[in-house]
Amino acid sequence: MKRKDKVVGAILISCMGLFIYSPVWAGTISGHADCKGAKSNQWVVVYVDTIAGKEFSPPLEPAAVDQKGKEFIPHVLPILKGTTVDFLNDDPFAHNVFSPDDTADQVNLGSWKQGERKSHTFSKLGNAVMLCNLHPEMEGWIVVLPTPYFAVTDEKGDYTIKDVPDGKYTLKTWHQKLGPSQSEATVTSTASAKVDFTLTKQ
Repeated sequence: MKRKDKVVGAILISCMGLFIYSPVWAGTISGHADCKGAKSNQWVVVYVDTIAGKEFSPPLEPAAVDQKGKEFIPHVLPILKGTTVDFLNDDPFAHNVFSPDDTADQVNLGSWKQGERKSHTFSKLGNAVMLCNLHPEMEGWIVVLPTPYFAVTDEKGDYTIKDVPDGKYTLKTWHQKLGPSQSEATVTSTASAKVDFTLTKQ
């Protein structure tokens, strides 16, 4: 084979590889959540519910929750089922992390000092309140989800879920005090889906 033919062949193979392994066309879901009866529109988890026939591997890198200023940061952390969460301590005094909820296996990680961390893997769907038995005023939430397509609303109540493959999905919400809501969304790579929610007390 001549050198020119080899080069052309290599280019064709490379192009075929790019075609075969290119990511699925993906779009964006965005919108607004109006929280009736809550202090703000922040901390609503919006997520794509279970997709039939699809299972997702958890990320290799752990997620993280910090304890700083006697607060869990972030206050609400959505994760994919199977994700490991590192609990850090950035305060100059000891903290503890425990949860009474089955979603967190009723875990009690004990206490640890500033600069240290302890971890837990969340293998059950649902939500779990995370508490500190040394500081009863502290409260945070882990929300364990069936897909990696989720977002948390900002202070205005706005959210954006990126890189959602083309398709029709059921979109659901979670809030620590308000009842859940759901809607249907159709995603395409050429047009973003816009879905707004109104959440009320249960």
